[in-house]
Amino acid sequence: MKFVKKYVYPRSTREAIAGLRHYTVDGQEEKLPSVTTVLGQTQPKEKRESLDRWRQKVGLREAEKITRDAAIRGTAMHKYLEDLILGQRSLDLTPLGVEATNMAQIIVDRGLNDCSEIYGTEAVLYYPGLYAGSCDLVAKYKDKVSIIDFKQTNKPKQREWIGDYFLQMGAYGMAHDAVYGTAIEQGVIMMCSKDGYYQQFMIEGDEFRQAKHNFLGRLNEFYNMDNNSTSVVSGDDGAEIQ
Repeated sequence: MKFVKKYVYPRSTREAIAGLRHYTVDGQEEKLPSVTTVLGQTQPKEKRESLDRWRQKVGLREAEKITRDAAIRGTAMHKYLEDLILGQRSLDLTPLGVEATNMAQIIVDRGLNDCSEIYGTEAVLYYPGLYAGSCDLVAKYKDKVSIIDFKQTNKPKQREWIGDYFLQMGAYGMAHDAVYGTAIEQGVIMMCSKDGYYQQFMIEGDEFRQAKHNFLGRLNEFYNMDNNSTSVVSGDDGAEIQ
């Protein structure tokens, strides 16, 4: 695993507009909604209702604690992985930090070590005029340039539960292609539960192209929520047109 400066990723600033995360990318004037904001605001009704039922089942206080702990654990895990990739040392001796470190090391051993070249970590990617986000990793994974996402979870996941994760990678793939002229067609999710159970989900080829298409549908929905005049359609060749 070696770091290769093949692409120059921009800096950015983040701010909340009406409570929603937006990016301003260096060299760009527009404030672009984040990929996670787009997906969060267009979450299907049945998924929102399922989350509400879970909160009611475990109780609001317990739900808040579980959500808060997961966020802390996830942030610590991502920091450990980013520091490791950059050749730095990360030390967090809090209980959640120790859990996160163990999870991160499992991801390194079971997934990250299969990356031969690293192009960017926490890379800011944007589709001009439409959206932006921070990608955990852009790397060559098993000989293919890939969008890679690190995920922590409280319990193992089934593939059909994580559709929005695939849309997120499709969005980052489109953004990378638009700015750098690439043709990324593979995404990899490296996931570890707090109990140390590792899972890996790959998306490529037609499935990856479908994820891009589906994200564009959610993006249109997001902009139409605020009567925004911006719209996105998919051309016959799969190119995105504003």
